[in-house]
Amino acid sequence: MMQKIKMNLDDTERLANIAKALSSETRIQILRHLRYKDLNVNEIAEILDIPASSSAANVKVLEESGMIKTKLQPGIRGSMKVCHIVMDHIDIELDTNSNPKQDEEIIKMPIGSYVDYQITPTCGIVSSKGPIGTEDDPRCYYLPERVDAQLIWLGKGYIEYRFPTNSLAEKKVLSLELSAELCSEDHEYNLDFPSDISLWINGLEVGTWNCPSDFGGRRGRLNPTWWPDKNTQYGCIKTWKITDLGCYIDEIKSGEHQLKDFYLGQKDYISVRIGIKDDAKNKGGLNLFGEGFGDYAQNIVMKIVFQ
Repeated sequence: MMQKIKMNLDDTERLANIAKALSSETRIQILRHLRYKDLNVNEIAEILDIPASSSAANVKVLEESGMIKTKLQPGIRGSMKVCHIVMDHIDIELDTNSNPKQDEEIIKMPIGSYVDYQITPTCGIVSSKGPIGTEDDPRCYYLPERVDAQLIWLGKGYIEYRFPTNSLAEKKVLSLELSAELCSEDHEYNLDFPSDISLWINGLEVGTWNCPSDFGGRRGRLNPTWWPDKNTQYGCIKTWKITDLGCYIDEIKSGEHQLKDFYLGQKDYISVRIGIKDDAKNKGGLNLFGEGFGDYAQNIVMKIVFQ
């Protein structure tokens, strides 16, 4: 499924990765050939008359940019990495939402620091060193070792976090953002497994993202070596945002609730709940990645922008 990516100057990491990928004539040639058919690394090397090692290195850069995906398939001698282009439009606006006159606070919440949950298997928790508790046993979510979690998954239900409100006193909030790396949840991985993943702030829905896959087929960039190839490997970074104009997911409007409707600062905490609605069309569960798993070295990140 082809994707259309829209970015501005605030998407610094993604912009840098795409710029790096497109800074090489060789990688541009690879993209041109992949527009017509999928190719493995050796086929690319033969077409461009370059060493297989150079082909593999360039494919890795393109994969990190998000413009192509790769999948391991059986070959004559072991497995081969087959490349598939997944992006057909990249729109870059030379604009920014940041303002040097604005103040902001960024809070990074470890994924194991949840305060409540309601979970139905499949479910589990792992740290960077190994499993925490027994897979498909919701009781393991109470274990003290949960604070070391780097990947949490659930088939149905939700998981809830609470963020502090110390900085909200006597300040005008202009926007609140919440970002995390997420994907659907099936046994092992399943590239055709949609899930409607919702986010609630202080009990109000901010928006629901239709995730297309429980992503796998290649290893997550940060995954420890003990994590099996057959399991979920990585997710997508999703950003929910609330302003005076409404709610957004990746800058696309997702709801009409405004900042005032969320009563930020009127409690000792901001409640953040991530999960699957009981009436969701696609009840495909979710995987939530920490800074040591998946593709992105981040936990759950809240950004509050003040006047």
